[in-house]
Amino acid sequence: MTQVLSILGSTGSIGRQTLDVVRHLPVKVAALTAGTNVERMAEQVAEFRPRLVSMATKEAAERLRALLPAQQPEILWGEAGLLAAASMEEADTVITAVVGMVGLKPTLAALERGKRIGLANKETMVCAGELVMRTAREHGAEIIPVDSEHSAIFQCLMGSRGREEVKRIILTCSGGPFFGKSRAELQSVTRDDALRHPNWKMGEKITVDCATLMNKGLEVIEAMRLYELPPEQVDVVIHRQSIVHSLVEYVDGAMLAQLGVPDMRIPIQLALTYPNRVENPAPGLDLLSCPPLTFAAPDPEVFPCFAIARAVAKAGGSACAVMNGANEAAVAKFLRREIGFYDVSDLVQKALDTVPFIANPSLEQILEADRLARCAASI
Repeated sequence: MTQVLSILGSTGSIGRQTLDVVRHLPVKVAALTAGTNVERMAEQVAEFRPRLVSMATKEAAERLRALLPAQQPEILWGEAGLLAAASMEEADTVITAVVGMVGLKPTLAALERGKRIGLANKETMVCAGELVMRTAREHGAEIIPVDSEHSAIFQCLMGSRGREEVKRIILTCSGGPFFGKSRAELQSVTRDDALRHPNWKMGEKITVDCATLMNKGLEVIEAMRLYELPPEQVDVVIHRQSIVHSLVEYVDGAMLAQLGVPDMRIPIQLALTYPNRVENPAPGLDLLSCPPLTFAAPDPEVFPCFAIARAVAKAGGSACAVMNGANEAAVAKFLRREIGFYDVSDLVQKALDTVPFIANPSLEQILEADRLARCAASI
């Protein structure tokens, strides 16, 4: 069980919910990092008193320093600050809740020091999952997923004696705000439409990814890496109620599922307390009042990002980093209202068609593929 914690991305949705969980646990917070939300970080520092704080930019770090009293933590900024927070000797667990490829190097740094990773940064596993898993094995580090779907799979696999017993894993997907819409109906949807997720409160980037179903495509690749399964053994079903968080089907026909209310504090807490379970601030699931549970197949024609991710899962190599980098750049443009909904998938496909493929990329080649993909998607 976690004793001392570092949180990368503490002012975002996952970071704030992690701190809500920490309020109910005997866990000390050693380090907090954030982007540029200086005011919220100042509030967190006052409450949790970390020894180290880092902001994304030098300007944000200086603004934070001006807000805090004379007795203040060490304040860093940029990649160096992230790496320092991830590598703190006293922290036994690191929650990686930053968004995008910025989480890769800090995750590797924490794993190299044998720390437990509460993984909420799926892009790290998508782009460099094989490298991440190898680093964890070499240094005896734990990776416990925080995504609700992968936490569900993690829990459903607890009773398995080996992957040979697993027939397939089934990731559930809410379908986002556009489930049931036709391609024609989605041609003119806006940023605000895409941000109206029916079940979950999340950051803007992941919410858009849910609207395009790219999020589920990323999770397919993440599942392949985390659980060392080929793409043929990872399926997806639309489950609008977000109560069944994912399932594992075993070779004997048994199927195990993890159910619960759609509240991220449940998987976050498990990542901190595993292998123990303790009381959680999230509400419990009332089976007698929950709605009927329904399941449907995703539509790859209406949601081409999902089809692209499925193809990239089979291709592997640098294609994963290219797809992810291009998607991050395209979603940022969509959030700035510079492009339309289907331009996101078009830009991702353009990057995949443009950036050279490498079958077994090194870390440097992964980072370069990411850079080239962002350039291709930004034009």
